[in-house]
Amino acid sequence: MKFLLVFDFDHTIVDENSDTWIVKCAPEKKLPNGLRNSYRPGHWTEYMGRVFVYLGDNGVKEDDMERTMTTIPFTAGMVDLLGFIGENKELFDCIIVSDSNTVFIDWILKAADFHKVFDEVFTNPAAFSSTGYLTVQNFHAHHCPKCPKNLCKRKVLKEFLDKQLERGVSYTRIVYIGDGGNDLCPVMFLKKDDVAMPRQGYTLEKKIAQLAQDLSPVECSVLVWSSATDIMSYLKLLTKE
Repeated sequence: MKFLLVFDFDHTIVDENSDTWIVKCAPEKKLPNGLRNSYRPGHWTEYMGRVFVYLGDNGVKEDDMERTMTTIPFTAGMVDLLGFIGENKELFDCIIVSDSNTVFIDWILKAADFHKVFDEVFTNPAAFSSTGYLTVQNFHAHHCPKCPKNLCKRKVLKEFLDKQLERGVSYTRIVYIGDGGNDLCPVMFLKKDDVAMPRQGYTLEKKIAQLAQDLSPVECSVLVWSSATDIMSYLKLLTKE
């Protein structure tokens, strides 16, 4: 019996958006209007690329960014939840699928000593250039009309499960924990034994509720959470099954 836990990152593991948190490094902790207004829906990664150029142009160094990122708060109860998962790794495989980037997630997990909890992290690849600028790329290419250009989380989840099956690993149940609109696509891929855990009051919960109203509900069970303590209570029940 093994369970797969799939976590989003921003507003799920951390209680903020890591991409907007980095703006604290900018002069006067804000971006110029022209840059802020340059975002086009579905093209977040390109937008963040421009933000990183602006930070680099203003002399913001890797150390400044790391210091800022590691002050981002975890969601209520999340530190205890990740500790619990870490102590029960024989029952839980655990992955992150996020629209953040490898550098930010790596810094945050390592600073809190949580990187060992997660088996894999799927997010936009980022690195510092030889001139010290942070650069970010799209995670992959896909043909899903519902998802942002750089990342379809359903595709990531499906490819991960296929790879695990090739290794002889299958899961009794998938538990998907997230908050955003881009978490709906993978949730719609889940089967009836699986569980979607949308964060209370966030877009994913609203979109799942809308589908139910439209009489095309998701196939999996839905459990809403407001603090990670709710998630831990559910996982404790699972371990007793």
